[in-house]
Amino acid sequence: MDKADKFKSTLERYIHYRGIDIVLHLKDGKVVELDKNRQMENDTVIGNLAEGVVRIPITDIRSADFFAA
Repeated sequence: MDKADKFKSTLERYIHYRGIDIVLHLKDGKVVELDKNRQMENDTVIGNLAEGVVRIPITDIRSADFFAA
């Protein structure tokens, strides 16, 4: 399993845990904090933000931080 597959697998697993806060650091410098109503569809993370629903391709993510809530 290469690094990209391992990252996707880990991210997908934690997206389903509602007790974990996730902060995504994107390649364009933006930081996105996902709420509890998040999901993963194929290679896209879907989250509900104050601005509305966002769809973030996994290829746009530089790193992710996971925090126990």
